[in-house]
Amino acid sequence: MAGHIQDRWYKTEPGPDGKTRRVKSDRYGTGLRYRARYIGPDGTEKSKSFPDRQKRLAEKWLSKTEADMNSGQYVDPKAGRTTFQQYAERWVSSHVGEVNSGEGAERRLRLHAYPTIGSRPLGSFKPEHVRTWLGVLKKSLPNEAHRRVVAATVSAVFNAAVDDELLARNPFKARSVQMPKVADASVKPWTTDQLFTVQHSLPARFRTAVDLGAGCGLRQGEIFGFSVDEVDFESGWATVSHQLKRLRGRYVFAPPKGGKTRQVPLPRAVAAALRSHADAFPPIAVSLPWRSVDGERRTKRLYFSGAAGMHVRVSHFNDFMWKPALAAAGIIPEPGEGERYASAREHGMHALRHFYASVLLDAGENIKALSRYLGHADAGFTLRTYTHLMPSSELRTRNAVDALYQGPQNHDHGPETAHNE
Repeated sequence: MAGHIQDRWYKTEPGPDGKTRRVKSDRYGTGLRYRARYIGPDGTEKSKSFPDRQKRLAEKWLSKTEADMNSGQYVDPKAGRTTFQQYAERWVSSHVGEVNSGEGAERRLRLHAYPTIGSRPLGSFKPEHVRTWLGVLKKSLPNEAHRRVVAATVSAVFNAAVDDELLARNPFKARSVQMPKVADASVKPWTTDQLFTVQHSLPARFRTAVDLGAGCGLRQGEIFGFSVDEVDFESGWATVSHQLKRLRGRYVFAPPKGGKTRQVPLPRAVAAALRSHADAFPPIAVSLPWRSVDGERRTKRLYFSGAAGMHVRVSHFNDFMWKPALAAAGIIPEPGEGERYASAREHGMHALRHFYASVLLDAGENIKALSRYLGHADAGFTLRTYTHLMPSSELRTRNAVDALYQGPQNHDHGPETAHNE
């Protein structure tokens, strides 16, 4: 057994005969009697105290500690007292990857995790606490897809705590914990009538934004950060090199999602729309920090601007321009008196990219090219997202095989040979 157990109610001292004897200490009858002590993997002494009549329990605790150290499951008791919020804030601050991924994680944790589980020590979490929190989350966040993202973020914090040896296991991994299910995410593209109704219901200064989304597949941030230097009218290509990002209530220029610059074909109709838009609403020079709110400032001549002659404030555009246009097209209901427009996550400007994908696939464009134009890191993701929009693929398969079987019969190889054998 690792370590030893100290009985603090007794001590040894030399007797009159020179032999040691066991006598009551000054602590006798008060406080916790037994202190289980051991040397941890870091070389420092650790201990835990137990009351009278629980020496057997102290021995079991030491035995388990030794087994955990031998199996690699050991967690420093002091580390386990770090609260979820304390550790999660450190995790967010060291988050790497997407320029906005850390910001999104911080917001989800701050709004949906810290108020209920932030003060609980990491080492005290059990599956029952996760199940309780998920129940609270379900009441406050009805949208299952959004709830799953929040839960995945919290689980990621626990995964990191396990990696850092603050926890032995992630309580989310227990069989009794049910993560929010993935709803049917099949993309349902808008019809052409819906697209143009939304476009014509927008203020004139934003109508060409629909052309860039539906005609080039740009994301909202890429559209409102689209600058004059990203267009080459002669070659017929647009370069997506940056986007407009909102970080902690402030705006910055940042690389596109995934951090990769990409080129997309610039259709003649979209090029003409951009020229007309620039004539009616001349591009403006906007200076913003790069990547972070304290980054170096960069200046871009943007095609789209807000009413004050600055960059577009996306939240204002969504609430007061985009959603009214959706309602005008019958995509979401008109709100009642004194009510706000309904949530429309699936009908944000991302719907324009879905329309773009559906048009290209219907025209026979291949998945790899579409993935490159959309800026997806993985063509497999593009395929999983849009494969149901390729209804002609089944027909092409049937026709190809049928043509093979119905071909000339005067050769001695092919499917018909196998069939005759």
